[in-house]
Amino acid sequence: MCGIIGYVGGRPCEELILSGLERLEYRGYDSAGMVLLDTEGLRTVRAVGNLAELRKAAHATGIDASPATMGMGHTRWATHGRVTEANAHPHSDASGRISVVMNGIVENYARLRSELQDDGVVFLSETDAEVIPHLISRHYEGDLVAAMRAAVERLEGHFTIVAASAGEPGRLVAYRQETPLVIGVGDGERFVASAIPAFLPETRDTILVESGEIVVVEADSVSIHDASGTVERGITRIDWDEDAAEKGGFDTFMLKEIHEQPSALRDTIGDRLHREGEVDLPGLGLDDAALARVERVHIVACGTSFHAGLVGRYLIEDWAQVPVHVEVASEYRYRTCLAGPGDLVIGITQSGETADTLAAMRVARERGAHVVALTNIMGSQAVRDADGVLYTRAGLEIGVAATKTHTAQVVALALLALKLGRARHVLSAAGAADLGDELQRIPDLVQEYLDSPDARHAMEVGEKYADRPFFLYLGRHVGMPVSYEGALKLKEISYVPTEAYPAGEMKHGPIALLDDGSPVVVVATDGHVFDKVVSNIQEVRARGAQVIAVATRGNEEITEHADDVMFVPRTPPLLSSILAVVPLQLFAYAVARARGLNVDQPRNLAKTVTVE
Repeated sequence: MCGIIGYVGGRPCEELILSGLERLEYRGYDSAGMVLLDTEGLRTVRAVGNLAELRKAAHATGIDASPATMGMGHTRWATHGRVTEANAHPHSDASGRISVVMNGIVENYARLRSELQDDGVVFLSETDAEVIPHLISRHYEGDLVAAMRAAVERLEGHFTIVAASAGEPGRLVAYRQETPLVIGVGDGERFVASAIPAFLPETRDTILVESGEIVVVEADSVSIHDASGTVERGITRIDWDEDAAEKGGFDTFMLKEIHEQPSALRDTIGDRLHREGEVDLPGLGLDDAALARVERVHIVACGTSFHAGLVGRYLIEDWAQVPVHVEVASEYRYRTCLAGPGDLVIGITQSGETADTLAAMRVARERGAHVVALTNIMGSQAVRDADGVLYTRAGLEIGVAATKTHTAQVVALALLALKLGRARHVLSAAGAADLGDELQRIPDLVQEYLDSPDARHAMEVGEKYADRPFFLYLGRHVGMPVSYEGALKLKEISYVPTEAYPAGEMKHGPIALLDDGSPVVVVATDGHVFDKVVSNIQEVRARGAQVIAVATRGNEEITEHADDVMFVPRTPPLLSSILAVVPLQLFAYAVARARGLNVDQPRNLAKTVTVE
């Protein structure tokens, strides 16, 4: 989720780069850096913290007075290496003549790092990105394009790289592999960035770069090359206003963040999951032997994070066969805490600052349990209070109603469940490999869904029912927490009274709420409880309710039992919650928008709840 901006042109560019980074700070904000090429060569400044700290450092070093008309900047969302100045970008080769900024992950960096160290290279950071300038330097003979091409052939992962050479002033060379890259075209100047907002105040003319392409950027030209040769691509004029640009062209931050879920899931998996199903989670503070001794798992969380924890319970109990207790943190902190040595307690808090969750974690830690924070924010209070940490890598979420952070939490819990299962010898190597392959597919399946007509259909169904005064949500097994989360989204942003229940419990009271035409949203994805869910659907239809089902694509039977169906791609049943929640996000979004409401800032709510 890091942010990149580069500039080549006729103007002193230090302020252009800093201003661009400020508009990209939502992509990462734990540290930042900048490199400028002037008569003194490549001059680099880096700082821990937000862009204000980088401005201070630039002034302290005098680089803010540089006349340089070429440079690059980077704002970091840490994945490899701690939040330190040494780990901030840009990174350079040993000679200081090659400089690089990167967004993404180099999955085979450990092998490349070892190879380079055997050749005598001394590394100055803990990052995966630092292998890149050294690889480029190894192949550099005065042609940065050729050196970049040779370097990227060695890299595995998904990443965007922008490189500069002191020997080639007036030229930046970039490469895109999956993660975003866009060119801004001005009068006698060019920008390269992770996102259009970085340069929008300067130009609205853009060139989009595709995956696998090398781009050469000079003040008056842009050339694009793929494996077959030079690519011709025209300029696209962007007509967004600056507010829309911050939203990436989407109408709202919430819709933008729903569509960012594939990237958030892909980054959360990152280099942690290997092809053999092995999972690397060093931040837990527990090795495999200690994980094998875990007697019970307690999950404490609030709101959306609590629903992610409920999904995690199914994953951990099935894949690792260890008992899991999931508790609302605001209640757990006042109960008699029975957690202790031998127990693993996971506190889930997107912000790392949720007061009730922090208090619950402290209670468990005082009792001797090993406490792990599952959070999206590095350096947050939860991280400081815990014995270990498991980060999601969802990037900054501005919309108050959580979307991408929820699904990223579920994926993180799936990684933990897979690791526990292997450590406890519940999962065979082959079984873990199969599950790992399925988990790796999830980001692509979410992307495929969001790009399909099914996503638009979910919003159309929401618009159809937008005027209803009450909704009931039902689900069984892993579909139960999905129904809870779907109902919460609807309540949060549309203010419509909504109940969510385990479908089997519905006849023990909530069925009395139904009358003719009541909309009932049912999570009915394929699995061993599907027939039971169909029976529950028949019970509500007998009372005149209208059924809106979330179902697995290809299951035509459900169309006989529901008035409207929102189909999602097929996954193993335990992973279906990640797909099934997305149409419910879109459904709630459409209801709220049809009612004319502000989905990004719903009434009475805050993004982070730091009070009890």
